[in-house]
This record gives sequence, C-alpha cells and structure tokens, in this order.
Amino acid sequence: MPFLDLDDARLWYIQEGSGPDIVWIPGGDNVAEDWADQIAAFSKDYRSTAFDPRGAGRTESRRPPPWSIADMARDCAELIRSRCKPPVVVAGLSMGSLVALQVAIDHPELVRCAIPLGTTAKATGFCRDWMIAEVEFRKAGGRLPPEFAIHHYGAFMYPSEVLGNDELWSRLKPFIARSYGEREGDYLVAQWQACIDFDVEGPLQSCQVPIHVIGFSQDMQTPPALGRRVAELAPRGAFHLLQGLAHLSLAGHRPEVVNGEIRRIVEQYHQELV
Repeated sequence: MPFLDLDDARLWYIQEGSGPDIVWIPGGDNVAEDWADQIAAFSKDYRSTAFDPRGAGRTESRRPPPWSIADMARDCAELIRSRCKPPVVVAGLSMGSLVALQVAIDHPELVRCAIPLGTTAKATGFCRDWMIAEVEFRKAGGRLPPEFAIHHYGAFMYPSEVLGNDELWSRLKPFIARSYGEREGDYLVAQWQACIDFDVEGPLQSCQVPIHVIGFSQDMQTPPALGRRVAELAPRGAFHLLQGLAHLSLAGHRPEVVNGEIRRIVEQYHQELV
C-alpha cells in the first residue's frame, strides 16, 4: 500500500501518470482522491502525486494534535524528496493552499511554482470568524447531523449555479457527504485551528518562488480579495480570477475550467520541469 513512513506519521499518498511532477494538496476535511478530476486531466503529460493530510483519510499521525501548517508542509516536502523529482509544481486548495504557500516559503528548492487556490496569507474578517465559530462549536461538543452537515458545507463549497440546479446538486451531494457528512470533531478542530493560526504575510514578501493564485468569484469561504492580497505580497505573484466558480468548483462542478487555468500556468514552466 502506498504509505511513506515519516518520523512521526505514515503518510498515505497516490501517484499516477508520468512526466514532470505536480503535487496536489487537499483542503481541510479532504483527501488525495478528491483531486481525481485533476489527476485524470493531467496524467498524460505529468506525474501527479497527492496525499491525505494529517487528520483526514488514511494518513496515520503518531503525534496527536495540535499540528501546524508548517508541520503539514514538512510532510509534503518529505514526500517530494522521496517520491518526486524536484523542483515540482505544488497546487493546493483551501488548507492545502496554505500548505503550498508554506512549502514555497520553507522549502523553495523543491518548488518550481506554487498554485494556491482559494487561499489567504492570513485569515481575516468573515473567513477567520467563521472558522473560529466552527472550532468553538466542536470544542463545546457540538456535532452536525449528517444531512445538516451536507447542506451547511455544500452552501460554502459550491456556487448558486449548483444550488439552483437539481441535477447538479443531486450529482454532487454524495461527494459532499463523503467529505463532510461524518467528521471526527477533534481532527476537524486540529485542521481548522492550524488554518486560523496561519500567517505568512511577512515571509511571503521575501519568497522568490513564482506564486500563481487562483481565486473564485463566488467563493464564500475564502473570498477572492484574500487571494489577491497573497499575489500582491509575493514578489513573483500573479492573480487569476475565475468567474462564476466557488471554493470547490474544481471537483465535479467546473473542473475543466479550473484545469484549463492550471494547465496554462504550468505550461509556462514546462521546459524547466522536464
């Protein structure tokens, strides 16, 4: 089975395709297989690697929480060193976008370019308040019934096009249920607290890795203004706004739009990756 043994964890990962390496980093509550639409689209030209972060899926942490985004970035860096040919492209969504930024800052020799999607250098305003409220609710013993959790998180993850389209909603509902219907409170708190504590506004300003931020115009969870701020702080930052998409549109909703933008970015560096 594809585990990578680390000092204090067994990291579950998948690797498919051949060619230059792209490492896909899942968001909070998500796992490696949630990048299926991207792995399928890029497997002819690139080798794709994705892993389950601590607190989700089959990765086993021998060290209990708390974990930081820097801890998860070290996990990712070890995976890149052990199973890829650096420098690589790192692409991450949500919590995974924070990990991608941290890898670019802490391990720049491993990264040809970073593509954080739905990201922030530091959670502020509604984004921060919402995560704190979720964490406090769980710490107080709160638990969302599965049907309520599906609709609660579904509204945060997908745009009005999905919520107003019965066929689209029925197709995506099982995916939402798999990720968010049943969630262990302690691990949810551990992942989300790491996102609340994350702050790379200072280090980002001296990071020389090219950082291509992708934002989504209907992203409720991480409004695109936060991603634009990342691109402005990074010396080699660029901001790409996708209209009509939301936080999880890359999975099941409009993956072809997101994949097309990622491919346009990656192909700028193709000759340097081969």
